[in-house]
Amino acid sequence: MDKLVPFLPTPLQLLSDDEIRRAGIRLYIKRDDLIHPTVSGNKWRKLKYNLADAIAGNHATLLTFGGAYSNHLYATAAAGNALGFKTIGIVRGEDFESELTPTLLFCREQNMDLHFISRQEYKRRNEAEYLNEISKKFKMPYLIPEGGTTGLALNGVGEMATETQSQLGFRPAYYATAAGTGGTAAGILSTGSNVLAFSALKGGGFLADDISELLATSENPGNLQLLTQYHFGGYAKWTPELLSFMADFYARHGIQLEQVYTAKMMYGLYDLMAKDFFKPGDTVVAVHTGGLQGLLVQKMTDNQSGT
Repeated sequence: MDKLVPFLPTPLQLLSDDEIRRAGIRLYIKRDDLIHPTVSGNKWRKLKYNLADAIAGNHATLLTFGGAYSNHLYATAAAGNALGFKTIGIVRGEDFESELTPTLLFCREQNMDLHFISRQEYKRRNEAEYLNEISKKFKMPYLIPEGGTTGLALNGVGEMATETQSQLGFRPAYYATAAGTGGTAAGILSTGSNVLAFSALKGGGFLADDISELLATSENPGNLQLLTQYHFGGYAKWTPELLSFMADFYARHGIQLEQVYTAKMMYGLYDLMAKDFFKPGDTVVAVHTGGLQGLLVQKMTDNQSGT
């Protein structure tokens, strides 16, 4: 793992503006986007122990799943290449094979072997029978699920929460995080902390059950509040309103968000502040989960999907 040395602890930055002052809270942003140049944010945290397990098991190949703009595929390709693994990416959508996205081009540059499947087949990615078929087809690789979300991943994310509490000197009232598979929220909850999870997916209510399942063996997890109304049309979809918010946030704080996950989370936080969701004096830590490789500036104004 020496080739993936992170910048730790990642900075904890206090934010200040009129909306935060009106809400009477202290809002920090945990800059996990700065943890590593290619294995960014929650992906470094989630992959840490999965990769260590693969190394301990003497596996030569990693296989994982993701969409055409997947932060997880990007990070796994970079990490695997740095550590000498062969990597295989199962990509949702056969149509992307003829026109690779910048994310997939990077994965290929990192020597990831890309296999494109139909969206219908991709729905089977968590079925035991299908995973058994995939394992046999690719000669028993080390399987990492979509998003890197496993029990091992929770340990890595939990370290982020512990690190943050050491920086603050206390446990915040809430952590806020974007949610795609629920692994980051579950990892923070496993430390006993309360989490506001902002679904980046349309119809993301199912994440509550997924997170609960991930926490099945955790003792005294924190409380989860899942916010499903800030998806802006669905996964990797956005609106001019969201892009305007991103630009304004950058102008005020000098921190770049991206339109797939972190901007939706931060927009939701500001909306909750305006609605007096928080108690005066609350400390809230928003987790910047990275993924800035997904900031496709040249496509943002087209409102293209990142399926």
